[in-house]
Amino acid sequence: MRLPGIARTGGGALWRRSSAVWLRLHLNEVGPLVSLLLVSTLGYGFFALAREVGEGSTAALDRKILLSLRNPADLSDPLGPAWLEEAMRDITGWGSVVTIVFLTAAAVIYLALSGRKRVAVFVLAAVGGGEAVSTVLKLFYHRPRPDLVPHGMEVFTASFPSGHAMMSAIAYLTLATLLARVERRRSVKALLLVLGISMTVLVGISRVYLGVHWPSDVLAGWCVGAAWAALCWFVALQLQRRGEVEDPDPTPASTGPGQIKGTATPG
Repeated sequence: MRLPGIARTGGGALWRRSSAVWLRLHLNEVGPLVSLLLVSTLGYGFFALAREVGEGSTAALDRKILLSLRNPADLSDPLGPAWLEEAMRDITGWGSVVTIVFLTAAAVIYLALSGRKRVAVFVLAAVGGGEAVSTVLKLFYHRPRPDLVPHGMEVFTASFPSGHAMMSAIAYLTLATLLARVERRRSVKALLLVLGISMTVLVGISRVYLGVHWPSDVLAGWCVGAAWAALCWFVALQLQRRGEVEDPDPTPASTGPGQIKGTATPG
């Protein structure tokens, strides 16, 4: 007779603790909730894809897509004019270590000089941590590069997941969302997000076009890269609400009678 009462008491305590955690993490707000959902969804997508790759389920589709981008009479010749191949080499450079390091350093210096030093440290940690995760995953899965077609450029690391696709997702999506919060105009916010997403997608496409990655490598890189970017965004929102990281979208100066917005009241 006492078990139902104990169950109700235990269930009520569990519900209260769960509710407290929910509110502590601000999951009743759109930003943290969406970012956490993205982390779980994209993370699951990556591990599900990794399992399919390990079982060889993606091999036929990978081969079909890679061959469809080549001249059947000469597999060393990608489809399209010569300028397209050269453009793809330029685009793939957007996801290179040199480019990512340069852009991250520029963003960190800008944030530090503009008084957002803790945000600068956070961006550095987010991109640096992503590079470490990419290296660990490549060493763990150690998938060979495609040997179906000649490569359009030199490669030096394992194939799965695509480091270019992953790091471009981490860097460009993180920087795009950060800059979008600083900007107040919705049209500019939308432009920044579209640019970040477009650059990430184009880098991945260029890797397949140049024959240096299987399509499943790129899809996995997008999944884990976007998941990492969403996780970093979730952590940033938590830290901002605790005051441990500056809000990149500062509240405008309050106005009062006879005071112009953004100006100080004469002493």
